[in-house]
Amino acid sequence: MYVVKAVMAYDGSNYAGWQKQTNATGIQEIVEKALETIHHEKTEVTASGRTDAKVHAYGQVIHFHGRDGIDPQQYQRALNGILPLDIRILSCEKMPDDFHARFSAKGKQYRYVCSYDESDPFIYKYKNVLKGHVDIEAMRTASQYLLGTHDYTSFSSHKIDPRKPRVKTISRITIDEKENDLVFEFTGTGFLRYQIRMMTGALLAVGRGRIALSAIKEMLEARDKHACPYNAAPQGLYLMEVYYGH
Repeated sequence: MYVVKAVMAYDGSNYAGWQKQTNATGIQEIVEKALETIHHEKTEVTASGRTDAKVHAYGQVIHFHGRDGIDPQQYQRALNGILPLDIRILSCEKMPDDFHARFSAKGKQYRYVCSYDESDPFIYKYKNVLKGHVDIEAMRTASQYLLGTHDYTSFSSHKIDPRKPRVKTISRITIDEKENDLVFEFTGTGFLRYQIRMMTGALLAVGRGRIALSAIKEMLEARDKHACPYNAAPQGLYLMEVYYGH
């Protein structure tokens, strides 16, 4: 056996998130069943991190143990022949035995997409449709408070595992208008559950004039899971890329 690293993309609309569950269908379950078809035995798949229900990915990374005699390119072709069309394997490669999709990761990039186009009925699964334009410069200014190394407890799930570290580093945040879209991009060492959506929701509140720019700083410094009442809709979120060191 050997370690296979696979990069995958998926439309999260029809799934209850990445993680396999007892009462709903997770993407992990679908991928593991496809590998079971190939291997004729159960095969565990590990991802760089979970994505929640309705969240999408262009660059999720997984690893699993491949079988001798099946090369990585064969895995890509075979899996894409079995998986539903809303889950695609973009690449497969052989990795050192100590590679781990989650623990070897050095950083991640997420994108959050909003749209001003309320007339298009086909985008609501993939963008957060906004009513009216927002103040981008105000949001850009407020986003600077979120850069750097901080305890992001205020922008995390109430159910987050207390054993997991809350201190992360965000190196880059961009906010740009592209035609009818408003696009946020976040790059950092890692993110807590709901962190991107809650930061985006808070920044949108600044852009709508509902809270002051300084409220972002106050939320962050509170390090209180109840400090941020905002959580942007899941369908606008995309895991774009996972970064690994050499």
